[in-house]
Amino acid sequence: MGRVGVDVYPLQVGVPLRQVETFGKYLGGSPTNVAVAAARLGRASAVITRTGDDPFGAFVHDALRAYGVDDGLVTAVPGRPTPVTFCEIRPPEDFPLYFYRDRAPDLEISPAELDTTAVARAGLFWATVTGLSAEPSLGAHLAAWRARGRRPHTVLDLDYRPMFWPDPALARERVRAALGHVTVAVGNLDEAEVATGTRDPVAAGAALLAAGVELAVVKQGSAGVLGMTATETVRVPPVPVEVVNGLGAGDAFGGALCHGLLEGWPLERTLRFANAAGAIVAGRLACAPAMPTADEIEAALSAHPEARPEAHPEGGLTHA
Repeated sequence: MGRVGVDVYPLQVGVPLRQVETFGKYLGGSPTNVAVAAARLGRASAVITRTGDDPFGAFVHDALRAYGVDDGLVTAVPGRPTPVTFCEIRPPEDFPLYFYRDRAPDLEISPAELDTTAVARAGLFWATVTGLSAEPSLGAHLAAWRARGRRPHTVLDLDYRPMFWPDPALARERVRAALGHVTVAVGNLDEAEVATGTRDPVAAGAALLAAGVELAVVKQGSAGVLGMTATETVRVPPVPVEVVNGLGAGDAFGGALCHGLLEGWPLERTLRFANAAGAIVAGRLACAPAMPTADEIEAALSAHPEARPEAHPEGGLTHA
């Protein structure tokens, strides 16, 4: 549930955006990409969102169907443009984003239009912090969480984007309130700091658990990923990759995390699988079209035996 749009990415890697002449058009929006990633792994997925009543909105429907994602809960808002996002591709770590989201229709999701039965029955429900930034979307998210009643797996992606918020303090307040409604929280160090006030991954994970979640996942870039529950703390290393575009890696990680949670895998296996998915997409140009299959992820793990759970008898696993 949440953000959707069209990503317009340069086809000339390393060229300043002001000089780029050729672009590719792709489906975008973090929770939408997560749904695509989950579908690529064989999951039945759908998106609750809104687009403009325009050609880009029609493209969103076409793309979702092509990726096997149910678009039956995607509706149009007349008079609002479907958001467009440009990025500049400067590997290995610099990928600035430029959002054109004035009056974004995906923030017009209202509680009245929710299919709360579908929300409550879903094996996993994924939402992002962006959806808390404005009404009526905020109310719709709260209504969706009430319908689920903290049923596993109810996931909050801490995906904090400062340009979507009038005030960082408001974001912190709403994120902390939201944590009491969800069972899983996932984010990078910057996002974890917004939610908890600390950049220390272990302290942030502990704070997320104290706020009510059952699983806290803190992504640390080149330092790997930390996962914490009330009974275990798992650390997994990154999978080596030559970065082309790091923007879709988190969404691939998210889709693979969904898959592992729904499969009921041990936490370490889930995080290693998600890590490998993220690495694969970081080595590709686009986001949605780059989402890997399960076979591709397993091949990446096989190519890096150190990244497989069975390669680590200790598993990097400690019990809190």
